[in-house]
Amino acid sequence: ARSDDFTVAMETVTAWAWGPLSFLTFLALLRHHPARFVLQLIVSLGQLYGDILYFATEGLAGWTHSDPRPLYFWGYFVGLNGLWVLVPGALLLDACQQLARAQRAHDRPRHKAH
Repeated sequence: ARSDDFTVAMETVTAWAWGPLSFLTFLALLRHHPARFVLQLIVSLGQLYGDILYFATEGLAGWTHSDPRPLYFWGYFVGLNGLWVLVPGALLLDACQQLARAQRAHDRPRHKAH
């Protein structure tokens, strides 16, 4: 059996980077650590990048690794794999909103008490 270099490279990054970072993000969220939304943004963006590469590589290959039957293609390949786009997308949006809210609060002019 021959392995696909792209898949091996992507899964290596997932195992050694995104896995541990996801765990750290989870701990940061539980502990309300100040870096929790920065970590959430990084992990979500990394996941989306991998998803885009996964779908783009398959599309450029002519969907040769996917079963062409409509139920399998749309239900399994697009539907179930689409969750890996929707969840990180929602978490990325949430992190951006949280970070923007924090920045607005930080930028708000402070009035001195007399």
